[in-house]
Amino acid sequence: MTQRQSRSESAVSWQPGPPEREGLWIFTRLRDFIDNIANSSPARLALTTFAVVILVFTALLSLPLSSATGTVTPLHQALFTAVSAVCVTGLTVVSTAAHWSFFGQLIILIGIFVGGLGTLTLASLLALMVSKRLGVRGKLIAQEAMNAGRLGEVGTLLRIVIVTSVVIEAALALALIPRFLALGESFGQSVWHGVFYSISAFNNAGFTPHSDGIVPYETDLWILVPLMLGVFLGSLGFPVVMVLQQNGLNWKKWNLHTKLTIQVSFILLGAGTVLWGLMEWENVRTIGGMDDADKVIHSLFASVMTRSGGFNLVDQNQMDSTTMLLTDALMFAGGGSASTAGGIKVTTIAVMFLAIVAEARGDSDVKIYGRTIPEGTMRVAISVIVAGATLVAVSALLLLQISGASLDRVLFETISAFATVGLSTNLSAELPPSGVYVLSALMFAGRVGTVTLAAALALRQRSQLYHYPEERPIIG
Repeated sequence: MTQRQSRSESAVSWQPGPPEREGLWIFTRLRDFIDNIANSSPARLALTTFAVVILVFTALLSLPLSSATGTVTPLHQALFTAVSAVCVTGLTVVSTAAHWSFFGQLIILIGIFVGGLGTLTLASLLALMVSKRLGVRGKLIAQEAMNAGRLGEVGTLLRIVIVTSVVIEAALALALIPRFLALGESFGQSVWHGVFYSISAFNNAGFTPHSDGIVPYETDLWILVPLMLGVFLGSLGFPVVMVLQQNGLNWKKWNLHTKLTIQVSFILLGAGTVLWGLMEWENVRTIGGMDDADKVIHSLFASVMTRSGGFNLVDQNQMDSTTMLLTDALMFAGGGSASTAGGIKVTTIAVMFLAIVAEARGDSDVKIYGRTIPEGTMRVAISVIVAGATLVAVSALLLLQISGASLDRVLFETISAFATVGLSTNLSAELPPSGVYVLSALMFAGRVGTVTLAAALALRQRSQLYHYPEERPIIG
């Protein structure tokens, strides 16, 4: 055998090798590239991931197959719906039941599931990345805050998030399906509606497959209670749910994040129920003509949904101005961190309230439940609040100019979009394409902005070799 023949045979025998090696090399480079972004700039990774997912769902919703009429949906409507689904908001510019075909509704439901799961996973992974950047001591603290050693393996973390979400959504669906069957729907419709509502509720999305929403079930506790439970559990956040799974109702074993989240959530829930009920008790346009029991149910339901759920039993345009202002405040507050809820988050409110109390008492430290809250946490809380208020103000200004609508409607719609709530005065459907794009950008910023901003600020810790002399300006 000659040397040339040997080389030729060797080349033939290795012919399948180079493409396989090339594919493996591309996969390795892509993995390293993503890992590099994740370690250097998790905020940029989060923004890119959500943007790509939204574009994919926009393309799918633009297909003729997705619309009930078999025509192409205009770009601004498809984009808005995709953003609203992936960002688990619930605002719509077209009727979910009337405009979209079954395929289109399925795409929306998948978008809600992917978006909600992505939010939980993203927030949890960002917390893991933060713990890696804080050294051994900081890592132990972060792992304890996010539920002990479970954060050691990313695969384990992802599995826990997915299993927890699916189990809760399945339980909600099993509770709802028999009721839809009892109401006369076919088995297929009952399963579809049960699954749709369970995923929409747990992910705080607020989408509904019925043309008249859940208004026909406004006194049906068999449907309203599972929806409220799903929204409330989803708004607590994955870290809290994990602590409850492991420690139950044992208050002493809860970490500080869980204590603050649950306490403030119940305070806002109770206060919202009482205030909403008092403000609307005599309003014949909403609940004024109902009996007392139904009024209480409506008040509790409104309080739960206002903080990110998005389902509604009354026309938001018919509420009194004071109730709309209360709703604005509750929507802006939102739910728990690392949850499917939006807003500035309840722990942000808790930290700022504790800081105000400490300042009023003259305390140098912000303390609660035997723990001192770091000064850096307060700076992050201030940044989140200011960033959120700025986004709302700028967007409201643009929408006022574009739509010419009243300030109360514009502010309501703007805060609902930023906090990914989904309650609406129907302004979204009345806006021209330019206004639709403004709300789309606001929903995107509201969903990924506060999470990534908090993580980015937590990661940007650098040592300083010197300090300037202190000088205190006059405040107030």
